[in-house]
Amino acid sequence: MSPASASDAVALAPQVPHAQPRHPQRHRASAAQGRAAAARPTGAPISKYDQDEFFGQQPTPSQLLPDPAPLVENLTRCVLEVLAGARELEQLARWVTDDVYRHLLRREVLAARARKVKGQSVHRPQFVIGRTILFEPRDGVVEAVVMVHMKARSRAVALRLEGMDKRWRASSVNVL
Repeated sequence: MSPASASDAVALAPQVPHAQPRHPQRHRASAAQGRAAAARPTGAPISKYDQDEFFGQQPTPSQLLPDPAPLVENLTRCVLEVLAGARELEQLARWVTDDVYRHLLRREVLAARARKVKGQSVHRPQFVIGRTILFEPRDGVVEAVVMVHMKARSRAVALRLEGMDKRWRASSVNVL
């Protein structure tokens, strides 16, 4: 077919009027939804409720949580053992936030490198838990300092616990 005959065929084709939608309300609703979806940031939930409100971590008031003192002392002991290489960090994952986990992982790697350079083997640290000071700046939050006495020196471990999902989780851990 020549180019001229192709354009003649298009011109001779019957013109079909634009079809009207069978359900105008449904069509208008989908257009409104399309405008709303375009205004919504990418990845935002479609419903009027925020998913994190229902499925995210929920703060818990202090009266619904157990006494934090035993957890503070045990978490201090476990953190020092992780840094000494005598305990796996994964054992603490349930009790710490993701940021604290990453922080402890970096510290664990650095401590392992230092032991390797010095030619030291992994051993369980010998220490005594000393005085524990707890402070509650607001409901559902406990800040603590634990003194740890070792053979050569004493150290302080600062922790911040937050009540999330009906249990305490450490949102900050610093070995000083």
